[in-house]
This record gives sequence, C-alpha cells and structure tokens, in this order.
Amino acid sequence: MLMAHPAVLQDLIAQYEALTLLGAEESTPQARQRLADITYTLCVATGTRDIDMALIAARHRLSGARPEDDSLLQAPEPQASAPVEQVSAA
Repeated sequence: MLMAHPAVLQDLIAQYEALTLLGAEESTPQARQRLADITYTLCVATGTRDIDMALIAARHRLSGARPEDDSLLQAPEPQASAPVEQVSAA
C-alpha cells in the first residue's frame, strides 16, 4: 500500500476538521462536495473505508513523524534479553 507523506495527512486532517467545524454538511453544494472529496482522499490515503477509521489511522501515522522531512516511523529497537544462566547437571 502506498503511504501518504505526513505533511499531506496533516493537511487533509486540517481541511476535514475545518470543513466540519464550519458545518459543510449543511452548507452549499460546493462545500459538501469538498468535504466528500477530502473524506474520500483520507480514506484512500489510509487504506480505510470510513472517515472515523481514516482519521484514527492518519493521526496514528503522524505520531512521532516529522512533517518537515521524508522520515518514516521506525519500529522500536529490540531490547537485549537477560543472559541465560547455565545450570550444570550433577
């Protein structure tokens, strides 16, 4: 799956939140269409099928990412396990 750049996700979230705050759902046909377009784009960018899951996925992908560059989220490094004591059979 292609992954959207963090800056793109951040912009889409900001646009979605602004449109919902302004009440685009009950506004002009153009505002409703813009909200539908942003919703669709967020779903495609996150591989989800509804806006609630898309917002969760986008925010999750943004946590720890730096939108100014092309960094990727990195998995935590595995911790070294404690040495195993050998028991001698007597």
